[in-house]
Amino acid sequence: MRIANGTAVLGMKPPEVEVRAKASRRQFTAENTRRILREADAWTEPGAIGALRRREGVYASHLTTWRAQRERGELAGLTPKKRGPAPTPSNPLAATVAALERDVSRYTVRAERAEAVVDLQKKSGGAPGDRPAADRREALMARIADQQATLGVAPACQALAVPRASYYRWRNPQAMTPAVRRGPRTLPPEEQAHVPTILHDDRFTDLPPAEVYATLLDEGTYVCSTRTMDRILEEHDEVQERRRQLRHPHAQAPERLATGPNQLWSWDITTLRGPAKWPYFDLYVTLDVFSRSVVGWMAALRESATLAQRLIAQTCARQGIAHGQLTVHADRGPSVLAKSVAVLLADLGVSTTHSWPHVSNDNPYSESQFKTLKYHPEFPDRFGSLQDTRSFLLAFFVWD
Repeated sequence: MRIANGTAVLGMKPPEVEVRAKASRRQFTAENTRRILREADAWTEPGAIGALRRREGVYASHLTTWRAQRERGELAGLTPKKRGPAPTPSNPLAATVAALERDVSRYTVRAERAEAVVDLQKKSGGAPGDRPAADRREALMARIADQQATLGVAPACQALAVPRASYYRWRNPQAMTPAVRRGPRTLPPEEQAHVPTILHDDRFTDLPPAEVYATLLDEGTYVCSTRTMDRILEEHDEVQERRRQLRHPHAQAPERLATGPNQLWSWDITTLRGPAKWPYFDLYVTLDVFSRSVVGWMAALRESATLAQRLIAQTCARQGIAHGQLTVHADRGPSVLAKSVAVLLADLGVSTTHSWPHVSNDNPYSESQFKTLKYHPEFPDRFGSLQDTRSFLLAFFVWD
């Protein structure tokens, strides 16, 4: 029954209910895609491809994508893919197996590259001193060029400790040579050749470039700047000192070498602060340069050549120093340069050396030993008495 103009019409069969199909996206099968591509490739007239695209309902991007897939051989890729989540693999370990296979493939490639690097290092030309440096360099560059396709330039250079810039410069030396730029104010070659002629003239041969420049400028002539004159003279090796000056030769500093104990001693005197502001104690220390051991020391109330003489005599007797065996180095203090000390050393057959004048660090071994003493954590700020000083020094030298 249906109603028309407000009246029910009886005896008529109602129409069936219309069911619309579910909306779906247009899909291109592999056959349709190949057909469209064949027709597009066959048309050569202007506007023919546009008509084909309008007839088939495709865009230019469709043709570009399909051609790329055809060139790569991805025939299956021409079939539309179903949208939605990827189907769950039937084997739950399939993803793990695939990941392990990728890792195995990656590590295999790395192992092959490592073997190639090791082989490259073994055949890199031998030890550095086996042949000249130029031949060794050519061999290294040739090895890198051989392995460039297999390893690449960067790994090969890294394996052979060769900078990449050196390899590229060796492969193409002309491209790496910087072009010499000429300044806008540079003199032309013919004018540069004329400058030495002017400077070699009899009236200018003894004058500096500044006076030559000023004289020519007074005459209304400008050749070049004074700096250009200096540069041209320097290029021709004509800048020399003409004055008669004293030339002091370089004096070689004397050196002493100790190859064993009791060959070279160094001794010095330092002061230690006493219990009050003004009193000081003097410490005499004799040091063996070879072993850095203290062979003799003495703490006293004053600095005296007599005490230094006594210390040296007792130390030489204790160490068994033979005649002509020992050399003693010291600074130029008054006790060191005393005549009595010099006579004693001469009698013992001990040669002496002294520091250079006005050189504070020419007795480094003794100065270093004094710093070790005074920077010790248990070194006191002041000593109460001479006996206190000797007690501390006895324990220190045993520790040292």
